Amino acid sequence: MTSRQPEMRRVLITGTAGFIGFHLARLLLAEGFRVQGYDGMTDYYDVTLKQRRHAMLLQNPNFSAVEGMLEDQARFDELADDFQPDIIVHLAAQAGVRYSLENPRAYLDANVIGTFNVMEAVRRLGVQHLLMASTSSVYGANTEMPFTETEKADTQLTIYAATKKANESMAHAYAHLWNLPTTMFRFFTVYGTWGRPDLALYKFVDAILDDRPIDIYNHGDMYRDFTYVDDLVRGIRLLIDAVPERPAEGEAPEGDSLSLVAPFRIVNIGNSDKVRLLDFIDAIEESLGKKAIRNYMPMQMGDVPATWADAELLKSLTGYRPQTDFRDGIARFVEWYREYSGK
Repeated sequence: MTSRQPEMRRVLITGTAGFIGFHLARLLLAEGFRVQGYDGMTDYYDVTLKQRRHAMLLQNPNFSAVEGMLEDQARFDELADDFQPDIIVHLAAQAGVRYSLENPRAYLDANVIGTFNVMEAVRRLGVQHLLMASTSSVYGANTEMPFTETEKADTQLTIYAATKKANESMAHAYAHLWNLPTTMFRFFTVYGTWGRPDLALYKFVDAILDDRPIDIYNHGDMYRDFTYVDDLVRGIRLLIDAVPERPAEGEAPEGDSLSLVAPFRIVNIGNSDKVRLLDFIDAIEESLGKKAIRNYMPMQMGDVPATWADAELLKSLTGYRPQTDFRDGIARFVEWYREYSGK
């Protein structure tokens, strides 16, 4: 494949109508990339929100989109063959930890079969770099924090997390067998404008404004590494250029998750700061100027009391570390939500 100048690079992103895919596509378009979107427009949440995201992206002539499911291999292959991407960023998935308790098969179909189809296309086309979304949920029952990419992650607590760990394992095998440079990123509690309605911040703000109670699990004794979406996609953008290479001497730098037998790496993208859920809710109330009706509840099945990222590897690879304070991120979301909802 003829090499292109950076401003001409072609990126295929799965999930461009989704929360993170939309923000990443917008960032790459602003930097002069050609972006091809692929999204199933599933009704897991309000499709109108997805359509509005795509409509915004389509205002840029360097963006185009095809609607299709990840499980539809023929459709995805046709798109990939036609677009000939230099880079694929695979973000599309069946999301939602709690929904995986109700409909686990949807996660196997989208997250395992769908990801396999993406990897097959990467292998066939010889894509320069495959980047794929994983999740902090793969750390499961691990208790030593902050979580580092080099620690074992074998105790997933939900089908959602298990499918994401399966993606990591499959991707490593493909990277080893076919020498496909692959970066997996583990996201930590992403929030921000144009967010998903099933995420805590969106649900809390919507309920407080409507005088409905909010459910606070484990009686609020929860900690999360809240990562603002603009910081997250900046990290992904920079990792596009941090292409992993198989170690020549069979050794990885200290603290690097680089595989010894494949051009494969796992990178945390988090704020490196655990925030108590009750402090997060206090900040929402302050931003709204309104108190929440709090419904304290026990821990939900499959949930964990805390997540917290060690983001040193991201910093060493890119020179960048997410740093938006959660209070500032909440304020930005509230401003967007009031305009979007008219509340």
